[in-house]
Amino acid sequence: MSLRHNILLVLCVLPFANALYKQWIPDTNFENATNWDKGSIPCGSDQVAFLAQRKISVYVETAHTITGMSLPMDGELILVSGAGFSVQQSGDPSCGSGVTAEFKDCETLHWFDPSLWVAATTFDDLHQGTYQFSVHEESVPCQFDDVVFREATSFRVDISSNDVCSVKSVSVLGKKFTSSSELSQYLSSPSGKLQFHGSSSLSVGGPGCSDVTGCVCDNSRNRDKICANVICESLDCKNPLQPVGHCCSVCGAIVNIQFTSNFNFESYRQRLQHLFLSLHKYESIQLAMSKVSKEQRLLGVIPFGATQEIQVLLLDQNTGQDVGKLAEALARDIVKDVHNHGSNLGINSAEFQASSGASSSEVAGNSAGVVAGAVLGSLVVVALLAIVYVLYRHGIVKMPRLPSIPSLSNWKNNTDIGELGGPLDHGFDNPMFDKSTMLQSEPGLYGTETMNSISLTQSGVHFVNPVYDESDFNA
Repeated sequence: MSLRHNILLVLCVLPFANALYKQWIPDTNFENATNWDKGSIPCGSDQVAFLAQRKISVYVETAHTITGMSLPMDGELILVSGAGFSVQQSGDPSCGSGVTAEFKDCETLHWFDPSLWVAATTFDDLHQGTYQFSVHEESVPCQFDDVVFREATSFRVDISSNDVCSVKSVSVLGKKFTSSSELSQYLSSPSGKLQFHGSSSLSVGGPGCSDVTGCVCDNSRNRDKICANVICESLDCKNPLQPVGHCCSVCGAIVNIQFTSNFNFESYRQRLQHLFLSLHKYESIQLAMSKVSKEQRLLGVIPFGATQEIQVLLLDQNTGQDVGKLAEALARDIVKDVHNHGSNLGINSAEFQASSGASSSEVAGNSAGVVAGAVLGSLVVVALLAIVYVLYRHGIVKMPRLPSIPSLSNWKNNTDIGELGGPLDHGFDNPMFDKSTMLQSEPGLYGTETMNSISLTQSGVHFVNPVYDESDFNA
């Protein structure tokens, strides 16, 4: 088989995108000891009690002997072949004196509680217990996910929400629902009403994620409901980080990856799994990889759109002063790998932040960094010009008046410096000195001596002022 065929075969085996199987953890099985207040399954000497005012659907797998049972007003017992109950008044000596075992209230189990779900890439991984770690918003089923309630179980879940809970498919008691009409019919059945309750409804039949680079979960609209079920722990690190889609700040590291259309979400997730998490030193690391949408802000203030990137959240099990150090080391290795092989993986760049305060960035290829920088710079300049124009049109910003610039001819005619060899410019007419007739008409004031004291020189007019004549001062 050729190399090309081998590559195509691998791509066909891999899931197309980041849609997952999300499995509900709690059940209402009779044989589950955690469902009983005494922490054990009722035996032959025990009384069984269900809360009278609670609705319940209980799955029973085997035959049981008890001394009595109190049933709820509205409920059901789902009995598999060979399962049932028998009453023995004398009890079972091996069971002891007997107690009243009460089935726990499951009315408070919510769809939007992240701790009540596990996720896996494939259905086989789900059965084998190979689960994926996710941020809180993605721990709850996303619109592209297949929801699974284990085949040999019953349950009760509150799906109250401000919106319809939309997923790709829902599997209940071994039956998979992929159309809303079939699911609605089941939800209207006695079992469906007991298993699903709340103010919202459940919808299936979505197209799933068809983007090989991954899809945004878009559970942010339910963030308040999700985070209401999360208790955040106190942190010991210097600079706690806030991952997108997570309800709590964390001590660890976050790698943000800028990707291209050639990026494959699932193949890269498996690359991180096999290249790094398979190493002994990183086996305790929890890795949550997701595609997120981040709002862009011009100068850190003005929003001008959103961009998508890949977020890799890394958490380690260290505590005290060493908390987050192992996650930071892995983040550095991932960024280094991007620097060396990013162009072959459909990655432009990667940068990380650590709760220790460290951060770094590496670009896959100098040319990519130069082009990206030039494009970003151009966008910033265009955005600034657009903002100024909009503010000017609305009268918020006014352009300053520019001083008028005289023409060259006017400047030439009005200059105070005469042309070389041209007539001397006196500036203005002085009736006292510019006309000799006026000087002669005042004989008492300006006599012949005064006239003789006025002379023309190359630098202008020179005269003696009789008021400040030195002879007068001497007199």
